[in-house]
Amino acid sequence: MTNNAKNILVLHGPNLNKLGQREPDVYGTETLDSINSQIQDFGKSNNCKIDIFQSNHEGELVDKIQNANSHDAIIINPAAYTHTSVAIRDAISSISTPVIEVHLSNIHAREEFRHKSLSAPVCKGQISGFGGYGYILALNSVVHI
Repeated sequence: MTNNAKNILVLHGPNLNKLGQREPDVYGTETLDSINSQIQDFGKSNNCKIDIFQSNHEGELVDKIQNANSHDAIIINPAAYTHTSVAIRDAISSISTPVIEVHLSNIHAREEFRHKSLSAPVCKGQISGFGGYGYILALNSVVHI
């Protein structure tokens, strides 16, 4: 990797470990392993070092965000914590590392309670509704913007 290589942290929130099994009519049949493989392939093709972490625990995600100072960017799918976690929002706003929020489904076309993201206002941007490809869109943003 050259000196201008990007170091990117990808965080997956709760229940994303159940992709491919959980509500396939909403989230599709693609697994998290498949999405992670595509993310790593993108990294290899675009001079990026990608660290990936999934947790069902809010505090673990907060710790990863707070300790991401060696990363050039964070891509996060906070999942259900999008709509409930002031702690994740505060962790994002406490760091200077740019963060892009990703959602597999279009949260704005779903139940009313999913329309509000607590974390999006402190992120660089939000991508939703493109399934696993949303992570690639976010990675492209980090690499090219």
